[in-house]
This record gives sequence, C-alpha cells and structure tokens, in this order.
Amino acid sequence: MTHDDSPTARALLALELLQSVPGITAARLADRLGVSERAARRYVGVLREAGIPVESTRGPYGGYRVGRGLRLPPLMFTSAEALALVMAVLDGHHDAADPSGPVGAALGKLLRALPEPVARPAAAVRTVSTRGGDPYATAPDPDTTTALVQACAARHRLRLGYDLGRRGVREMEVDPWAVVVHHARWYLLCWSHTRAARRVLRLDRVTGVTPLDAGFVPPPDLNPLETLEEHLAQGWTYRVEVLIDAPADRVAHWLPRSLGRPEPLTDDTTRLLGSTDEPDWYVRQLTALRAPYRIVGPAELRDAARELGRRLLTATATEDAARPEDPASDSAPAC
Repeated sequence: MTHDDSPTARALLALELLQSVPGITAARLADRLGVSERAARRYVGVLREAGIPVESTRGPYGGYRVGRGLRLPPLMFTSAEALALVMAVLDGHHDAADPSGPVGAALGKLLRALPEPVARPAAAVRTVSTRGGDPYATAPDPDTTTALVQACAARHRLRLGYDLGRRGVREMEVDPWAVVVHHARWYLLCWSHTRAARRVLRLDRVTGVTPLDAGFVPPPDLNPLETLEEHLAQGWTYRVEVLIDAPADRVAHWLPRSLGRPEPLTDDTTRLLGSTDEPDWYVRQLTALRAPYRIVGPAELRDAARELGRRLLTATATEDAARPEDPASDSAPAC
C-alpha cells in the first residue's frame, strides 16, 4: 500500500480501515498505515476530535471500531470545510485525484457520504492536475478555487480581479482552461483577452471572479500540467543554456519541464534552454541529471554551481588533520 505523508490523508485512511475492519488492533492499524503504534493512536485521536465516535476495547479480542450504526452525518462538514480538506490532500499527495489509489479511494468515500450540495464543489476541485508539494506555498481561497474549477468545466469566460502587488489590482477577461496544482502552488492556466496571450495566474492572487455569458473552446489536446511547466520555464531574468551528454528523452525524464526545453543536438547530446530568477535554486535542480553536463550560461548560474560544489567538497572533507591526537593511541606514552 502506498501512503501519503500528510496527517489528513493518513487520518482518512485510518477511518477507512476502522470501518472496513471492525476491531482492528493498534498494531495492525499501524502496520496498514506504515507508521508506529503511537502515531496510529494519534490518528485515532484526530478522528475522535472530528466527532467520529471511535470505540476501543481491551483484551485479546480488543481493538478499535467505529460506533455501532454510525454514518457520517450530513452536517459533519460545511462546504468550505470539505473544500479545504480536498485541497489539503491534493497539496500533499499527487495521486489524490486517482480513485484507484488508497488516498483517492478514501477521499471518494468521504465525498460520497456528504450531501450533494456540499460534495459537488469539493468533487470538482478534486479533478485538478497536480505535481509535487511545497510546505511554503500559499493556499488559495476555497470558494475562489471552486468558482474557477467550475468555470473551467463549464467553459465560461470570466472577469477576474488580479493582485499585482505594488502595481495594484488589474481587471482582466480570461478563458479559464484549467486549474493546476504544481508543487502545492495553485495556478489558473488561461487565455487572457485583455493581453491577447496565454497566461498563468496564481490563484491566491485572484481577488474576484465574475462569470460572463460568453463561452470558449480550449486548445485541442491540451495537457494542462505540461503546458504549465513549459510556461513556468520562460520569461525569467536569467536565460539558461546547459549542454548535456545524454539523449533528449533521457533529459526530459530526469528534469521537469519547468526547468526548460531540451533540444537534441545529436543522438547523444542535448541543449537545455530555460530561464530562472533563482540561480541557486536552479543549479540544485540540475543535480538530478545522471550524465555529464556543462553550464554555458549565465555567469550567475556558473557561480552558483561553483559555490554548491565548494560546499559539497567541504562537507565531505576528512577531519583527520584537525582531530587532536588520541591519548589512548599506541603512540601515547605508557602510564
């Protein structure tokens, strides 16, 4: 069984196990969750705090079970709470939208237990494309997220308010193609009629959503996640060029599209073209390459690579020269 590391997902899996295996012991629950018995008991406590009556009995036939006849009450979650739960699981687990996986299956059972008006927006949000996680990302407003996901599904043009920081809030009309979660950051991939160009907007900066009467047709064969990653690789301060001694398909397997576009030069040589605002971060991503490579530019990226190499060499240096002589060694005078 594949487990998610987020407490929310593990608590959901614990609930599924308690319902499907009445009388399950703490040891067996811990084994099924892939955690310690102490952690398993903590997840049981989380469920009890959420109002689920988990009973426990001692003895050789004891264990945990959900209170007799329990069904999740319709008002256990508000719409906002259900949305927040789905968004939290998506942030921490890229397979949460897959109903065949353990986390996706548990989430689906929870949504089916909720009343339709509460479950509908949460189920819509659950369908977004996801990649990775970032504990420092800012979560968007759940109601805004629902409105954008539903507009994508219904293919309704929108008028948005978008916070540009010091430049204030800009109003724009967009065709919302897809909502994508990339390393726990939520984005709207869209066509901006205001700029007549493809745009990627951060959901946490959307200040208002107004549906318009006009509809739209998204690009054929649109892959939202790949399109987003290609977009994120463009337009930053430093233009990157890296020569890699490996075929382009291998490079594409090692590196995400957000780092740039791999161009085949020969059968065994690839040029990676991208851009970044953070050379220190970018050069760390290049360590995923499993072949020799050379950074052509920019100079800032080469400097960051030298600094990273220096730090790694320092970390692996032996301490023998700096270590004082062991008084218990053979060379020490005998007492």
